[in-house]
Amino acid sequence: MKRTWLLGFGFFSISITWALYNAFVPLFLEHYVQSIAVVGFLMTIDNYFALFLQPWIGNRSDRTRTRYGRRIPFLLIGMPFAAIFTAIIPFHTGLFTLLLFMILMNLSMSLYRSPTVALMPDITPENGRTKANGIINFMGGVGSIIAFGVGSMLYNVHQSAPFIAASIVTLICLLVVSRSIKEERDGVNLQTETSIVNKKPRISLKSQLDRTTVFLLTAIFFWFVAYQGVETLFTLYGKNHLGLSEGDAVFSLAFFSVAFVLFAIPSGFMGKRFGKKKMIVIGICGLFVVFALVTFVKDLLMLRVVLLIGGMFWACININSYPFIISTGKEESIGTRTGLYYLVSSLAAISSPPLLGQMIDSFGYSILFYCASASMLVALAFMLMVRQGNEPLDIADRGISN
Repeated sequence: MKRTWLLGFGFFSISITWALYNAFVPLFLEHYVQSIAVVGFLMTIDNYFALFLQPWIGNRSDRTRTRYGRRIPFLLIGMPFAAIFTAIIPFHTGLFTLLLFMILMNLSMSLYRSPTVALMPDITPENGRTKANGIINFMGGVGSIIAFGVGSMLYNVHQSAPFIAASIVTLICLLVVSRSIKEERDGVNLQTETSIVNKKPRISLKSQLDRTTVFLLTAIFFWFVAYQGVETLFTLYGKNHLGLSEGDAVFSLAFFSVAFVLFAIPSGFMGKRFGKKKMIVIGICGLFVVFALVTFVKDLLMLRVVLLIGGMFWACININSYPFIISTGKEESIGTRTGLYYLVSSLAAISSPPLLGQMIDSFGYSILFYCASASMLVALAFMLMVRQGNEPLDIADRGISN
């Protein structure tokens, strides 16, 4: 359990960087382009690189063997570069340099995001992964709270301050994770890994796409379409539709993150007790209602209350989805399935902001949360087609023995 908390620092750095990126970079882009659809597209152009890199990196890390382990080398390369390019984003001199720094930062993060996530099941027994995912996402949620809360205050001091702070945090987190997690010592499947090395298997992406996995990945895609679109465009929604200041719009997102953090660990325990699929379905239904309600909210206090409730339902989804996708495969495919998980989330990140931005250009800002609600409804339809019987770890998760 101690190792899980220490690994959480990796998620902490990822979350704080992404939250700042999604909150403030659209404000930079707004100075150069007028169309919200174009802003949405430019916020996703970097994900085209992540789209191809992350599944390949995850698959590659499954077959990497070094004296540092199979995942840690990717962190040692990617995190320092990500820290550098994050720090220089606010020092852009025009649209070209802004896009260049954005792309380089996201390429760097693509090098270590999947391996960082795959470390959790590597060092955690099968029946403890849902709880462990709750812990590391708790750490990630704390990162988002700091990004939205402290980041908004630092931004008011100088627009570069939150990005520089995030870079320093990334380097500190790299030091913590690399010094505290030793894969050879902490891995729970060392015997399995040894046989993998001896057999040198080729784990193809196609071999992982069974019926259950395809339906689950499709559901993941649609709920990330809703989430990514809202997260990316919310600051513009708050500023231009609700009349909030940039700082208040960003700070309002902290309420969503606070609820996510507070409910992250309980969601993991409930996923173990009642089943991951059931918790995900509850979360989807709840977030569908929350997104529908936001459209009618004009008061800042009520907006933050609704976002607080939404964060709880997002925890039900996000905490249980990764262990669910891992549970449908074999141990030697953890990195590959992690890559598939981030493949569909990257697809959502690519398609959602420009699509929803175009809808805003055509119909106004109020359409944002209608579209998000509709996307959650589609995710629910596919999630209901996922067969619970294909989740082999559920029996172990509930503590039932044959």
